[in-house]
Amino acid sequence: MQRGLVHALAWSLATGAAVTLSWWGVHTVMAGTAYDPPRAMPISASARDSHSGADALSSSTRRPQSSPAPTPSSTPRTDPKPSATPPRKPSSGPASSRPPKPSGAVKSYPTDGGRVVFELGPDWAKLVSATPDPGWSMRVWTNTTWIRVNFTTDDGTTVSVFCTWNDHPPMVEIV
Repeated sequence: MQRGLVHALAWSLATGAAVTLSWWGVHTVMAGTAYDPPRAMPISASARDSHSGADALSSSTRRPQSSPAPTPSSTPRTDPKPSATPPRKPSSGPASSRPPKPSGAVKSYPTDGGRVVFELGPDWAKLVSATPDPGWSMRVWTNTTWIRVNFTTDDGTTVSVFCTWNDHPPMVEIV
């Protein structure tokens, strides 16, 4: 009987040590990876009022416009005149003939469940980001004339943000 107890105790200790070592290894590898919740950047008054690239904050959904940096070359270029062929533009059918949409006003809406940021144009809107607060989850629905963002807790508390623009300028409601 005593020998069985010694074996059970040794097995329990070895299993506990193996589980602890495995947990520590996985925790060490996973800490600081992409599993951290995303955070939205605050929008300052100068970034809302000015649409210039120098004052605007960067966004995770847009890349900054920049010209490619010149690369040093081992041999200097001796061609004094520019090339006669224009650079080719990728063609994607009828969509390439449409002009790009003008940039709208970026507005942030803080709620009890998180923060929603929309880009609002005269007759359109686009979701820039939606970030839930700790303890809240998020769900997004989009349509051609509206966007809905829900923040929900485990106990069933829900905060909804609606942005609609059907035959009127975009309007945001927090319910």
